[in-house]
Amino acid sequence: MSADRTNLLAVARGDAEPDLVVEGARVFCAFTREWLEGDVAVADEWIAGVGQYEGGERVDATGRFLVPGLIDAHVHLESSKLLPSEFARVVVARGTTAVVCDPHEIANVLGVDGAHWMLDTSSGLPLRVYVMAPSCVPASALESPRGPLGLADMTGLLRRGRAIGVAEVMDFPSVIAGDPDVLAKIALHPHVDGHAPGVTGAALDAYAAAGIRSDHESTTWEEALEKRHRGIWVLLREASNARNLTALLELVRRHGPECCAFCTDDREPDMLVREGHIDAMCRQAVAAGIAPEDALVMATLHPARCHGLADLGAIAPGFRADLVVLDDLESFRASVVIAGGAVAARDGRALPFAAPPVPDWLRNTVHTALPAPDSFDLGPAGGRVRVIDIIPGQLITGAGAESPTVREGRVVADPARDLAKLAVIERHHATGRVGVGLVRGFGLRRGAFASTVAHDAHNIIVVGVEDASMAACVERLAALGGGIAVADDGRLRGELALPVAGLLSEAPAEAVVERLDELVALLVEQGVESDAPFMTLSFLALSVIPHLKLTDRGLVDVVRARVVPLVM
Repeated sequence: MSADRTNLLAVARGDAEPDLVVEGARVFCAFTREWLEGDVAVADEWIAGVGQYEGGERVDATGRFLVPGLIDAHVHLESSKLLPSEFARVVVARGTTAVVCDPHEIANVLGVDGAHWMLDTSSGLPLRVYVMAPSCVPASALESPRGPLGLADMTGLLRRGRAIGVAEVMDFPSVIAGDPDVLAKIALHPHVDGHAPGVTGAALDAYAAAGIRSDHESTTWEEALEKRHRGIWVLLREASNARNLTALLELVRRHGPECCAFCTDDREPDMLVREGHIDAMCRQAVAAGIAPEDALVMATLHPARCHGLADLGAIAPGFRADLVVLDDLESFRASVVIAGGAVAARDGRALPFAAPPVPDWLRNTVHTALPAPDSFDLGPAGGRVRVIDIIPGQLITGAGAESPTVREGRVVADPARDLAKLAVIERHHATGRVGVGLVRGFGLRRGAFASTVAHDAHNIIVVGVEDASMAACVERLAALGGGIAVADDGRLRGELALPVAGLLSEAPAEAVVERLDELVALLVEQGVESDAPFMTLSFLALSVIPHLKLTDRGLVDVVRARVVPLVM
C-alpha cells in the first residue's frame, strides 16, 4: 500500500466521501465465515470499511451477496490457449480478480524472455496476475525445451514486481534425493510451490523438509491429508484433464477448509467458457454438500494467505477493493465485478479494456526436422511391450504391458485393440530426435492428431494408427508455426493455429472454442472416446507425472527417472 493513506483514512473515519460504495448486500467476512450487514466503501482502490457512507458512485447490490474477488491459487495461463488479455476477459466476467501463475509453458519455448513477457503483457489488466519463477525448465533432464532456466534467470524474474516466489518444483525425485542444484533453486525465495504426485511417507517428509509449502497434485483425499499433516497447503484442483475436486472435497468434509485453496492448473478454453473458472469450483463444491462459506474461503482468503498476498482475499479496511456481487450462493453468478476499485464486469460480460499487442519475436517458434519415412517405426518385435495407459480424468498414467501386434517383423499400431502409436518430435532445434511408443485409451480407429502443446517442453506430440496421417499432422504444424491438427488417410482434416509460441491463439475465446469443437467432432468420427482429447494428449509428454510417459528422448519411467525401451 502507498505510504500516503490520508484519503483512505479520511473515508474510513467518515470525514471524506468514498469513490465507490456497494450498498445493500450481505457482506462475506472471510475471517469468521459470517455474513455482515452494511455498505462497503472504496477509496483509492482500497476498501475503507463496512458501514454507512454518503456520496460516491453507487453499486446497488440489494438482496445479493458481496464477496472478495476470487483467486486461482495455481494456473498456467498458456493452457487456456488464449492471450493473457483474452484469458482476463473471460475469467473476470466470472468473478476472478487474481491468479497466481507459473509461466513455465512459455518459458520452455522462449526461455526466460517468455516469462518476462508474461509479466509485461499482464500489466494493466483488470486481472491481477502474479508470477512464480519457473523452477523446472526443463521439467526433468529427460525433456528437451528450447533451453534451461538457471539460477540467474530465476533471480532476475524474482526482482520484478508481481513475481512472488519459486514455482512448482516438479522434479520431486531430485528434491527428495537432496540434489544440490535443485535445492539451490528452492533457496532463492522463502515462498516455494510444490508438485508431488503420489509422494507419501518418508519421501514426503523429505520433500516438505526442503521448504516446499504447497501441492496441487493430490488425487485422493487421503493423499491430500498426508500433505496437510506436514503443513503443506493443499490446492484442490479441477482442470480439463485432472478432475480431482470431487474426490478431494472429502478432506474438507472431514477436516474443514483450513490450509485448502482452489486452483484450476490447466483449463482449456471450452471449459472456461462453458463451465467457468473458480466460480465453477464453488458451484461444484456447494452442489456436493460443502457449505458456501467454506467454498468461498477456499476461493478467496486461503489462496491469498497461501501465497502471502496480505492485502487480498477479504473485505476489510486496508484490503484491495476486488469485489464480486453474487446473485446467489448456488450458481455463484457474478452480476457485478469490481477490480482495483472500478467496475470491471457486469452481468457476465467484462467491460472493454485495452489489450497489448503481441511482439513478433513470440511467433515462428517451430523448428523441427520433418518426419522421415521411418520416423514412427516402433522397431522389431521381441517380446512384450510397454504401453502408456490413459486414466480418464487424471494426469497420471498407467504403465501397461502387452504382446504387440506385429507386421513383417515390426511392432505396429492396432486400432482394434485400442493400441495407437505415440511420437514426440523435438521442435526447438531441429535435431530430428523422435521418441516413439504405444498408448491405450483414446479409442482412435483412423488417422491421427497432433499438437505443439505438449507439457512441459512443448515439442510436437502426435498420436495415430497410420504413419501417413501422423506425418501430415506434423508437417502442417511446422508450416503453421504451432497449433493442433487432425488428419485421416494421410490428408489434413482440420486445424487450430496457435502462432504465439506454438501455444496461444490471437483469436477471441469463443472463436477458439468453436474451432476446438470442430476438431473434437472430427476425432469422434475417427473413433476417439476420450474426454478433453487434446489436453490428454498434451500431458502424455510430461516426464514428472507417474507412471509412464514419452518425450523426444524415449519412454520415461517417471518413478525411476530414466528412459526405458519399448520392448520389455
